[in-house]
Amino acid sequence: MEIIQKIILIIIGVAGGVAVAGGTFALITILGIIPRFADRFGLSKYIYKMETTIALGGTIGSLLTVFKLHIPIGNIGMGIFGIFAGIFIGSLAMSLAENLKVIPIAYDRMKLKTGLQSVVAAIALGKGLAAFYQLFIRG
Repeated sequence: MEIIQKIILIIIGVAGGVAVAGGTFALITILGIIPRFADRFGLSKYIYKMETTIALGGTIGSLLTVFKLHIPIGNIGMGIFGIFAGIFIGSLAMSLAENLKVIPIAYDRMKLKTGLQSVVAAIALGKGLAAFYQLFIRG
C-alpha cells in the first residue's frame, strides 16, 4: 500500500512541476524576453541557443532544489549567480511592466513632463537596495 502512495505522489509532483514550468516558460515566451534581448544585443542568430540555455537552467535548478544537491562554488560563485539571477528576474519584471504599460500609465497619472529615465532608475535603485537589505542585512 505504501508503494502505491509513493507512486501517486510522484505522479502528482511531476504533473505539478510540468504545469508550473509550462506556465513559467509560457509567460517568458508571451513577454518576448529572449527575442527582445537578442535584438538589442545583436544576437538574433542565437535565439534558439538562448532559449535552450534558459530551459536547461530551469531544469538543472529544479533538480538541484528537489534533490538538495550542494555545489561548492564559494562566495564569488554565489555573487556571479546572484548577478545573473537578478538580471533575469529584473528583465522579467520590466518586460511584464512594459507589456502591461505600467510605467507609461503611472508616468501619465503623475503628470510628469520630463524625467522618465529618472523614474525608471529610481525604481531599479529601490529594488536593488531592498534586495541588498534583505539578503545582506536581514540575512
